[in-house]
This record gives sequence, C-alpha cells and structure tokens, in this order.
Amino acid sequence: MNNYKHLFFDLDKTLWDFTENTKETFVDLYNIFNLKEYGVSSPFAFHKAYEIHNDKLWDLYRKGEVEKSFLTKERYIRTLKDFGIFDENLAVEFSKKYIELAPNKTKLIDSALDVLNYLYEKYSLHIITNGFNEVQFFKLKNSGLSAYFKTVTTSEDAGYNKPDKRIFIYALQKASAVKSESIMIGDDISVDIMGACEAGIDQVFVNLENKIPKVRATYEIKSLKELMEIF
Repeated sequence: MNNYKHLFFDLDKTLWDFTENTKETFVDLYNIFNLKEYGVSSPFAFHKAYEIHNDKLWDLYRKGEVEKSFLTKERYIRTLKDFGIFDENLAVEFSKKYIELAPNKTKLIDSALDVLNYLYEKYSLHIITNGFNEVQFFKLKNSGLSAYFKTVTTSEDAGYNKPDKRIFIYALQKASAVKSESIMIGDDISVDIMGACEAGIDQVFVNLENKIPKVRATYEIKSLKELMEIF
C-alpha cells in the first residue's frame, strides 16, 4: 500500500486531449481566416507545420530563452511563412483567435473522468502545467475538470517552467504537501518525469504513445485506467 496523499497531474496530453482539440481548433482557424484563399491546401497541413515551430519555440520558452509574447506570435509568423504568407498582423490575429477558441474544446483523454472520479474520493488532486493562465484555467473549467483539483500551479504563477524542479517545489508548498506523500503524473518524460525526479518526487509516466523512455519512472502506464490499479 502506497503512502501517497497528493497526486499532481499534468494537463495537456495527460488529461486534456491537446492533440485532437488543437486539430479541431485549426480547422476553425483555417475557415475563419480563409486560408484556402492564401493557397494553404488544408487545415491539417497548416497544423503540421505549426507543430514543428511550436515545439521548437516551447523548448526555448521552457529554457527561458524567449518570452511568452514572442512565442505566442512567432509560432504563427513562422508557420505562415512556410506557406508564403508574410503578414505579421495576420499572425497576431491568429494568436488571439487560438487563445479564444482552444480552451472551449473539451475532448479528454480516454477514461479521464472515470479515473478522476475514482481518485477524488481517496486523494488530494492537483495540476502542474506549463500552459498559460488565460488558456489553462478555461480548459479546466470548460471540460469539467476544475472541481476535481484543490490547487492549480501554472508556470506563469510559479515563475518557473517544468522541468525546473522549482515549479514542483512551488506546487508542493501551494498544496501543503510533502515529497514523500506526493507523486507526479504526466505524459512527457523530459518535462514531467525527469523534472519531478529532480525535485525528489515519485512519478507516473503516462505512455499513451508507447514511447521508449529515456529514464525509468516510478510507474509507467499505457492508459489512464491503470492509475486505478496503482492507487
């Protein structure tokens, strides 16, 4: 029997289905901004190009090498350029509309609510996310997740991004939790698992894509339902 009292969850790709919700948002954006008239073949082609730039810029942001304001606009500037569109104002409008639309998407990872209902009765549940406040809190509310979590720690609030161990320490303090009674649950081996490990917190690697991990987590699962076997 484990001694855990506090379960800390990542949000995107662990509970909130970031991939599918973002795809839906990009279909909306494609139509709203008439990208077909700009020669963009499909929303999926545009989204695929965006993912490459977004991932690179987020990596820089996590390292503190770029500011939030740069990331949120630059990812669209670079994506539009890939399609021969050199319009900074359009990139700005894209950024604003994405932040407006994305949090209203509500698809969750399979069994997320079933698992949370089970865990909620037994543990104190918390969120640690690198996402921006204006997006993450609306995601939680609109997808029916807010009521499950006693605390939500964002990188903006903490002043540090995962995998920096200081965001985990900040989250522990906010939750009045101690390391030995806490565990981090997330899908990103470098950001969630290695970060929590560095902070001295046990981890559950949610390996939905059957990746080969760089390090061994305390636990590894292939579906969220397996959390009910651990806890």
